[in-house]
Amino acid sequence: MMLAAQRRDKIMEFIREDGQAKVQDLSHLFKVTEVTIRQDLEKLEQRGLITREHGGAVLSNAGLNVKDFTLLNQKNMEAKKAIAREAIKLIHDGETIILDSGSTTTELAKLLSGFSNLRVITNALNIAVILGSDLGINLNVTGGEFKSPTLSLTGVKAANYFADIHADKLFLATAGINLKTGLTYPSFSDLPVKKAMIDVSDKVYLVADSTKIGTSSFASLGALSLVDHIITDSNITEDAQQLFRDFDVKYTIAQL
Repeated sequence: MMLAAQRRDKIMEFIREDGQAKVQDLSHLFKVTEVTIRQDLEKLEQRGLITREHGGAVLSNAGLNVKDFTLLNQKNMEAKKAIAREAIKLIHDGETIILDSGSTTTELAKLLSGFSNLRVITNALNIAVILGSDLGINLNVTGGEFKSPTLSLTGVKAANYFADIHADKLFLATAGINLKTGLTYPSFSDLPVKKAMIDVSDKVYLVADSTKIGTSSFASLGALSLVDHIITDSNITEDAQQLFRDFDVKYTIAQL
């Protein structure tokens, strides 16, 4: 059984991803009573992390990042920039690529200049703003439900956008890479979108810094076999590299 401190950490992971959470949903997710969840939320509010509202809670200072149009997750940025520099080498004129939402894919978007007739499809509004004025890029943005912490569009409508699309390459983000759980994410609403992106792409490149390896989040998308190639950073351990080899997943190590 998950300890209270671990459960609260996971609750915060969920709220940081979606910006809010309902007591009823958290109770179902963690298989504890609503009374227990309310106690957890009270503790988190005392720490200044959330603000409780009727039936749930929202992230403290929710929406400030939207006004600034910045992502909340700014950890390991040097590693993410290195991964982006490696990933840009895989993109060529005339291709259709999908950029998933996330801080690493945002760094990749910042490098996308000087291309000709490149089509980019994304569910990230911040990436759309970065690329929107580039005349060499044909930009497409999904619909869907807006999530303020990640500045992304998610849910079934976002997934349905990909129904009649073909992409050469997908640059996919993840919250965790684990031997047992595979690719995991903090929010269940992301799963249909990620799956739809994978289904329409010839090549799937997972861009994930080394801190994601060996960790798990709530919702499992599936096994590592869903991706063709992983791009990570030079802090990766030998054990993690062996994991990739065991699953016959190709990987590239970006040097910091």
